[in-house]
Amino acid sequence: MKLKHCLIYSSCDVTGRIYRRQGDYLEELNPTIHISYLFIFSLLLAAASEALVQDFCVADLSLPAGPAGYPCKKPDSVTENDFFYHGLATPGSTNNSVGAGVAPAWDAQFPALNGLGISIVRADLAVGGVVPLHSHPAATELVVVVEGTLTFGFISSTENKVYIKTLDKWDIFVVPQGLLHFAINAGNTTALVFASFSSQNPGIQTTPVALFKNDFPTELVAKTTFLDVEQVKKLKALLGGTN
Repeated sequence: MKLKHCLIYSSCDVTGRIYRRQGDYLEELNPTIHISYLFIFSLLLAAASEALVQDFCVADLSLPAGPAGYPCKKPDSVTENDFFYHGLATPGSTNNSVGAGVAPAWDAQFPALNGLGISIVRADLAVGGVVPLHSHPAATELVVVVEGTLTFGFISSTENKVYIKTLDKWDIFVVPQGLLHFAINAGNTTALVFASFSSQNPGIQTTPVALFKNDFPTELVAKTTFLDVEQVKKLKALLGGTN
């Protein structure tokens, strides 16, 4: 079908049909093909948005980070040592209230990760130790158990469904981006876990800390969490909160 005097890529009648210009005429497009073109184009845009425009961008930690990460060090000042990190070799201290020690290798600790969209954390948990409910707003997390036994779980954001699994040595578990999750040492020995992330800086917000280790007024905490005031005061005293 060819029609005159229609605007390009717009319908010429109430049917919503789509046309393209062919000389002085507009030719009707197959809607399925048109949608396929848009879909393929969107995939190409998504792929292009993830492409690196240079080999690396080792973070210059002397400058502040922005939304896209740290500024790059000058290339002539980068050495092989910038791509090496030994910070996960030492076990984290579990001598604390939760019985867990965490050692991150994010861009602030390992500047070579800047702009690469990956990072890793080491977690050591004493018997009965716990990593409290927390979330990583900017990353999906993949956990592998190297030693011990863990109870690991996360909560969905749609139906608040809880997914809990007991993990043994060399088991892996994935937590979708931004969801609340936790870990408990369910064994009789110290547990060692490594967690990798789909961001060089996944961010972290720990629920008990966010509620009870600041000056969030006690009355408002109680009102918004349905806890009683005395319980909130007890938790603030435990974690160092005020007000």
